[in-house]
Amino acid sequence: MVSLPRLCQFLDQLLAPALLQDFCPNGLQVEGREEVRAIAFAVSATAAVIEKAASLGADALVVHHGIFWGNSPQPLVGSLGRRAALLLEKGISLLAYHLPLDLHPEVGNNWGAAKEMGWSELEPFGTAGKTKIGVKGVAALSVEQFRKQLESYYRHPATHVPGKTAMIERVALISGGAYKNIEEAAKEGVDAFVTGSFDEPVWSLAQELNVHFFALGHYATERPGSRLLQARLGKELQLKTVWVEEDNPF
Repeated sequence: MVSLPRLCQFLDQLLAPALLQDFCPNGLQVEGREEVRAIAFAVSATAAVIEKAASLGADALVVHHGIFWGNSPQPLVGSLGRRAALLLEKGISLLAYHLPLDLHPEVGNNWGAAKEMGWSELEPFGTAGKTKIGVKGVAALSVEQFRKQLESYYRHPATHVPGKTAMIERVALISGGAYKNIEEAAKEGVDAFVTGSFDEPVWSLAQELNVHFFALGHYATERPGSRLLQARLGKELQLKTVWVEEDNPF
Protein backbone atom coordinates (compact mmCIF):
# COMPACT_ATOMS: atom_id res chain seq x y z
CA MET A 1 0.00 0.00 0.00
CA VAL A 2 1.12 3.59 -0.71
CA SER A 3 -0.52 6.93 -0.14
CA LEU A 4 -1.95 8.77 -3.13
CA PRO A 5 0.55 11.64 -2.73
CA ARG A 6 3.42 9.11 -2.77
CA LEU A 7 2.07 7.52 -5.96
CA CYS A 8 1.76 10.94 -7.62
CA GLN A 9 5.28 11.85 -6.53
CA PHE A 10 6.73 8.61 -7.92
CA LEU A 11 5.07 9.04 -11.31
CA ASP A 12 5.84 12.77 -11.57
CA GLN A 13 9.50 12.13 -10.80
CA LEU A 14 9.72 9.28 -13.30
CA LEU A 15 7.83 10.93 -16.18
CA ALA A 16 8.71 14.59 -15.48
CA PRO A 17 5.55 16.20 -16.92
CA ALA A 18 6.54 19.64 -15.65
CA LEU A 19 9.28 19.78 -18.29
CA LEU A 20 6.83 19.53 -21.19
CA GLN A 21 4.24 21.73 -22.82
CA ASP A 22 1.33 19.37 -23.49
CA PHE A 23 -2.23 19.43 -24.82
CA CYS A 24 -3.70 18.37 -21.48
CA PRO A 25 -3.04 18.42 -17.73
CA ASN A 26 -0.65 15.61 -16.79
CA GLY A 27 -0.64 13.89 -13.42
CA LEU A 28 -3.57 13.63 -11.03
CA GLN A 29 -6.82 14.53 -12.84
CA VAL A 30 -9.37 13.15 -10.37
CA GLU A 31 -8.67 12.55 -6.67
CA GLY A 32 -9.99 9.37 -5.09
CA ARG A 33 -9.05 7.32 -2.03
CA GLU A 34 -6.08 8.37 0.08
CA GLU A 35 -4.68 4.83 0.32
CA VAL A 36 -3.72 2.92 -2.83
CA ARG A 37 -3.52 -0.86 -2.63
CA ALA A 38 -4.15 -1.76 -6.28
CA ILE A 39 -3.58 0.19 -9.49
CA ALA A 40 -5.21 -0.38 -12.87
CA PHE A 41 -3.45 0.58 -16.11
CA ALA A 42 -5.05 1.25 -19.49
CA VAL A 43 -4.60 3.32 -22.63
CA SER A 44 -7.68 5.53 -22.17
CA ALA A 45 -9.98 6.43 -19.28
CA THR A 46 -13.23 5.42 -20.95
CA ALA A 47 -16.39 4.59 -18.99
CA ALA A 48 -15.89 0.89 -19.75
CA VAL A 49 -12.30 0.99 -18.49
CA ILE A 50 -13.32 2.79 -15.29
CA GLU A 51 -16.06 0.24 -14.61
CA LYS A 52 -13.64 -2.65 -15.19
CA ALA A 53 -10.97 -1.06 -12.99
CA ALA A 54 -13.55 -0.74 -10.21
CA SER A 55 -14.60 -4.38 -10.60
CA LEU A 56 -10.95 -5.41 -10.23
CA GLY A 57 -10.65 -3.50 -6.96
CA ALA A 58 -8.41 -0.70 -8.21
CA ASP A 59 -7.90 2.38 -6.05
CA ALA A 60 -6.17 4.28 -8.87
CA LEU A 61 -6.22 4.23 -12.66
CA VAL A 62 -3.14 5.27 -14.66
CA VAL A 63 -3.66 6.01 -18.37
CA HIS A 64 -2.17 7.67 -21.43
CA HIS A 65 -5.41 9.42 -22.40
CA GLY A 66 -7.13 11.06 -19.44
CA ILE A 67 -10.52 12.75 -19.42
CA PHE A 68 -9.42 16.39 -19.62
CA TRP A 69 -7.85 18.06 -22.66
CA GLY A 70 -6.68 21.61 -23.17
CA ASN A 71 -5.92 23.91 -20.26
CA SER A 72 -9.29 25.59 -19.74
CA PRO A 73 -12.16 24.56 -17.43
CA GLN A 74 -14.49 22.02 -19.03
CA PRO A 75 -18.18 21.47 -18.18
CA LEU A 76 -18.75 18.01 -16.70
CA VAL A 77 -21.52 17.05 -19.12
CA GLY A 78 -22.10 14.19 -21.55
CA SER A 79 -19.50 11.42 -21.66
CA LEU A 80 -17.00 13.56 -19.73
CA GLY A 81 -19.51 14.01 -16.92
CA ARG A 82 -20.24 10.29 -16.84
CA ARG A 83 -16.57 9.37 -16.62
CA ALA A 84 -15.91 11.88 -13.84
CA ALA A 85 -18.99 10.70 -11.94
CA LEU A 86 -17.90 7.07 -12.21
CA LEU A 87 -14.45 7.85 -10.85
CA LEU A 88 -15.86 9.81 -7.91
CA GLU A 89 -18.54 7.22 -7.21
CA LYS A 90 -16.00 4.38 -7.17
CA GLY A 91 -13.38 6.41 -5.26
CA ILE A 92 -10.79 5.81 -7.98
CA SER A 93 -8.03 8.33 -8.56
CA LEU A 94 -7.23 9.06 -12.20
CA LEU A 95 -3.67 9.83 -13.25
CA ALA A 96 -2.92 10.59 -16.89
CA TYR A 97 0.38 11.11 -18.70
CA HIS A 98 0.19 12.03 -22.37
CA LEU A 99 3.42 13.24 -24.02
CA PRO A 100 5.52 12.17 -21.00
CA LEU A 101 4.45 8.58 -21.69
CA ASP A 102 5.18 8.92 -25.41
CA LEU A 103 8.78 10.04 -25.12
CA HIS A 104 10.17 8.37 -21.99
CA PRO A 105 13.40 6.49 -22.89
CA GLU A 106 12.51 3.42 -20.81
CA VAL A 107 8.72 3.16 -20.41
CA GLY A 108 7.62 5.30 -23.35
CA ASN A 109 5.36 4.26 -26.21
CA ASN A 110 8.12 4.91 -28.74
CA TRP A 111 11.51 4.16 -27.17
CA GLY A 112 10.08 1.29 -25.18
CA ALA A 113 8.57 -0.31 -28.28
CA ALA A 114 11.73 0.20 -30.36
CA LYS A 115 13.85 -1.47 -27.66
CA GLU A 116 11.47 -4.40 -27.29
CA MET A 117 11.48 -4.94 -31.06
CA GLY A 118 15.27 -4.95 -31.04
CA TRP A 119 15.94 -1.84 -33.10
CA SER A 120 19.47 -0.47 -32.69
CA GLU A 121 21.27 2.90 -32.82
CA LEU A 122 18.28 4.69 -31.33
CA GLU A 123 17.99 8.50 -31.45
CA PRO A 124 15.23 11.04 -30.70
CA PHE A 125 12.94 11.82 -33.62
CA GLY A 126 9.67 13.57 -34.37
CA THR A 127 8.80 16.98 -33.03
CA ALA A 128 5.66 17.87 -31.08
CA GLY A 129 6.00 21.56 -30.36
CA LYS A 130 9.61 21.94 -29.23
CA THR A 131 10.02 18.35 -28.06
CA LYS A 132 11.08 15.20 -29.92
CA ILE A 133 8.64 12.54 -28.78
CA GLY A 134 9.48 9.75 -31.24
CA VAL A 135 12.47 7.55 -31.96
CA LYS A 136 14.49 6.49 -34.98
CA GLY A 137 16.97 3.67 -35.41
CA VAL A 138 18.01 0.65 -37.45
CA ALA A 139 15.93 -2.48 -38.03
CA ALA A 140 17.75 -4.24 -40.94
CA LEU A 141 14.86 -6.40 -42.15
CA SER A 142 13.13 -7.14 -45.42
CA VAL A 143 9.85 -5.31 -45.96
CA GLU A 144 7.86 -8.47 -45.22
CA GLN A 145 9.90 -9.30 -42.12
CA PHE A 146 9.42 -5.77 -40.85
CA ARG A 147 5.66 -5.88 -41.42
CA LYS A 148 5.42 -9.20 -39.56
CA GLN A 149 7.50 -7.83 -36.69
CA LEU A 150 5.18 -4.84 -36.32
CA GLU A 151 2.00 -6.92 -36.51
CA SER A 152 3.30 -9.44 -34.00
CA TYR A 153 4.44 -6.79 -31.53
CA TYR A 154 1.38 -4.55 -31.71
CA ARG A 155 -1.11 -7.41 -32.18
CA HIS A 156 -2.78 -5.41 -34.95
CA PRO A 157 -2.81 -5.66 -38.77
CA ALA A 158 -0.60 -3.14 -40.55
CA THR A 159 -1.80 -0.72 -43.20
CA HIS A 160 1.18 -0.40 -45.54
CA VAL A 161 1.98 2.08 -48.27
CA PRO A 162 5.01 0.65 -50.14
CA GLY A 163 8.18 2.69 -50.44
CA LYS A 164 11.11 2.23 -52.78
CA THR A 165 13.45 -0.06 -50.80
CA ALA A 166 13.42 -3.86 -50.69
CA MET A 167 15.19 -3.81 -47.32
CA ILE A 168 14.28 -1.62 -44.38
CA GLU A 169 17.34 -0.32 -42.57
CA ARG A 170 16.53 3.11 -41.12
CA VAL A 171 13.19 3.38 -39.35
CA ALA A 172 11.27 6.02 -37.38
CA LEU A 173 8.34 5.65 -35.00
CA ILE A 174 5.83 8.01 -33.39
CA SER A 175 2.84 6.38 -31.72
CA GLY A 176 -0.74 7.61 -32.08
CA GLY A 177 -1.93 9.85 -34.90
CA ALA A 178 1.37 11.18 -36.23
CA TYR A 179 1.03 10.34 -39.91
CA LYS A 180 1.90 13.93 -40.92
CA ASN A 181 5.42 13.42 -39.56
CA ILE A 182 6.17 11.25 -42.60
CA GLU A 183 7.60 14.37 -44.27
CA GLU A 184 10.00 14.86 -41.36
CA ALA A 185 10.94 11.19 -41.62
CA ALA A 186 11.69 11.53 -45.32
CA LYS A 187 13.94 14.55 -44.67
CA GLU A 188 15.92 12.47 -42.18
CA GLY A 189 16.44 9.72 -44.75
CA VAL A 190 14.47 6.85 -43.21
CA ASP A 191 13.27 3.87 -45.23
CA ALA A 192 10.10 3.34 -43.17
CA PHE A 193 7.91 5.45 -40.91
CA VAL A 194 5.61 3.82 -38.34
CA THR A 195 2.67 5.38 -36.54
CA GLY A 196 -0.81 4.50 -35.32
CA SER A 197 -3.65 6.13 -37.26
CA PHE A 198 -3.72 7.89 -40.63
CA ASP A 199 -5.79 9.82 -43.13
CA GLU A 200 -6.20 9.88 -46.90
CA PRO A 201 -3.32 12.26 -47.82
CA VAL A 202 -0.62 9.91 -46.50
CA TRP A 203 -1.17 7.48 -49.38
CA SER A 204 0.15 9.85 -52.01
CA LEU A 205 2.64 11.48 -49.63
CA ALA A 206 4.36 8.16 -48.91
CA GLN A 207 4.51 7.29 -52.61
CA GLU A 208 5.89 10.68 -53.58
CA LEU A 209 8.43 10.65 -50.76
CA ASN A 210 9.43 7.02 -51.48
CA VAL A 211 9.06 6.08 -47.83
CA HIS A 212 7.39 2.91 -46.57
CA PHE A 213 4.48 3.89 -44.34
CA PHE A 214 3.04 1.54 -41.72
CA ALA A 215 0.00 2.27 -39.53
CA LEU A 216 -0.79 -0.13 -36.67
CA GLY A 217 -3.70 1.63 -34.98
CA HIS A 218 -3.72 4.57 -32.56
CA TYR A 219 -4.74 2.40 -29.62
CA ALA A 220 -2.33 -0.45 -30.38
CA THR A 221 0.71 1.81 -30.73
CA GLU A 222 -0.06 3.51 -27.43
CA ARG A 223 -0.47 0.31 -25.45
CA PRO A 224 3.29 -0.37 -24.89
CA GLY A 225 4.02 2.61 -22.63
CA SER A 226 1.22 1.90 -20.19
CA ARG A 227 2.22 -1.78 -20.03
CA LEU A 228 5.88 -0.93 -19.42
CA LEU A 229 4.90 1.62 -16.78
CA GLN A 230 2.73 -1.00 -15.09
CA ALA A 231 5.68 -3.39 -14.81
CA ARG A 232 8.03 -0.67 -13.55
CA LEU A 233 5.64 0.67 -10.93
CA GLY A 234 4.57 -2.75 -9.69
CA LYS A 235 8.19 -3.78 -9.20
CA GLU A 236 9.43 -0.59 -7.54
CA LEU A 237 6.43 0.12 -5.30
CA GLN A 238 5.54 -3.54 -4.66
CA LEU A 239 1.88 -2.94 -5.41
CA LYS A 240 -0.80 -5.08 -7.03
CA THR A 241 -1.34 -3.93 -10.61
CA VAL A 242 -3.93 -4.96 -13.19
CA TRP A 243 -4.21 -4.29 -16.91
CA VAL A 244 -7.54 -3.22 -18.45
CA GLU A 245 -7.69 -4.06 -22.15
CA GLU A 246 -10.19 -2.55 -24.58
CA ASP A 247 -11.22 -4.08 -27.89
CA ASN A 248 -10.39 -0.92 -29.83
CA PRO A 249 -9.39 -1.47 -33.49
CA PHE A 250 -8.69 2.22 -34.19
